[in-house]
Amino acid sequence: MPDALIIGSSDGIGLALTRLLLDGGWQVTGISRSSSPLRSPAYEHCVEDVCEPGYAERLAGVVARQPQLDLCVYCAGIGELLDVETMRGERRVFETNLLGAVATLELVLPSMIRAGRGHFIGLSSQADCLIDARAPSYAASKAGFTSYLEGLALACRPHGVYVTNVRLGFVDTKMAKADLRPFLVSPEVAARRIQRCIVRRPIRDTFPKRMALLLWWLRLGTTLRRWWLS
Repeated sequence: MPDALIIGSSDGIGLALTRLLLDGGWQVTGISRSSSPLRSPAYEHCVEDVCEPGYAERLAGVVARQPQLDLCVYCAGIGELLDVETMRGERRVFETNLLGAVATLELVLPSMIRAGRGHFIGLSSQADCLIDARAPSYAASKAGFTSYLEGLALACRPHGVYVTNVRLGFVDTKMAKADLRPFLVSPEVAARRIQRCIVRRPIRDTFPKRMALLLWWLRLGTTLRRWWLS
């Protein structure tokens, strides 16, 4: 029975993916800052916050119990609209979306490298290509995550370990706060796309493609506006 570790497993995409893996015969450990609605002999849940100082130490205990970890998926993520008068919440966005992932990789990746196998999947965002005045911390943290994941992917492949950057568009979760959410997909559809990546193990997967085309036009408009104002 293959072993998986899902960070951010209690709701949204992480919950949908955990259900898919359990249905597929995986043994799954989930980590989230809230409790999980799932009850299964093949599922263990740990309540932890990736931003807390003790996260790395407690994660090390989880990893020690899974020496042959086959898969780790980092689903944890938050997004906040910018309040430029207070800058409240900006640091936590980076801590959750990027630094929590780095802390996870520091513990998970070396054991995979030693074993000569394993797969790490990080959920980035198609917003990684944007200069976003409404939520700059979200776009910037995802840009950093994308760059880091794809650099790691190139470094790890010679060791038999795969790293995949999943760049999603709008998914119908509590994090999708925009007034307009074109090409919105459900968490279940997003989870099936990740399941596809588990099989194919690409370095990058962008979904849906129509969203990528729309963002290309938005990025062009932003570039022209910056040029006009400069």
